[in-house]
Amino acid sequence: GPEELALLEKLLGLPKGNKYGVQGERKVPVLQTNNGPGLTGLMTIASHLVKQAKKDQLLGSTAEEKAVVQQWLEYRVTRVDGGSSKEDTRIILKDLNVHLEDKVYLAGNIFTLADILMYYGLHHVMVDLTVQEKEKYLNVSRWFNHIQHYPGVRQHLSNVVFIKNRLYTNAH
Repeated sequence: GPEELALLEKLLGLPKGNKYGVQGERKVPVLQTNNGPGLTGLMTIASHLVKQAKKDQLLGSTAEEKAVVQQWLEYRVTRVDGGSSKEDTRIILKDLNVHLEDKVYLAGNIFTLADILMYYGLHHVMVDLTVQEKEKYLNVSRWFNHIQHYPGVRQHLSNVVFIKNRLYTNAH
């Protein structure tokens, strides 16, 4: 929600000063703008901030990349934010693990807004995983570790520790 948007703002190098609120029971983020009605929804606001910062490459360069970024942002909002049970979490990690098998980032070989928001959305999940679970979802662990070390992304969030030697060998 609002906390993530503040992190994103800082990562994008935007001046502080945006006012964020939440709306309704689902606590949907809202951005108050000086001119006209506010913007509503994590994806909408995040995309707006990226454009404001003139970092449109974070939304993808080709039509296909743009679609994939949108797809994962949607997944983030509907599945990750909507899921609360252990079972939901397991399915999300399994989905991501399969998707990331042959990819560095969610949209393939480019770092995008999808990676940033998925990282923020999954941080609380990854913090609680056991070593065994991290190894079970190796591709997610590799991706997450990569994103948390991406310049400017982690900020004040805790560093999630992965056991290095196992993550990068093919012998399992």
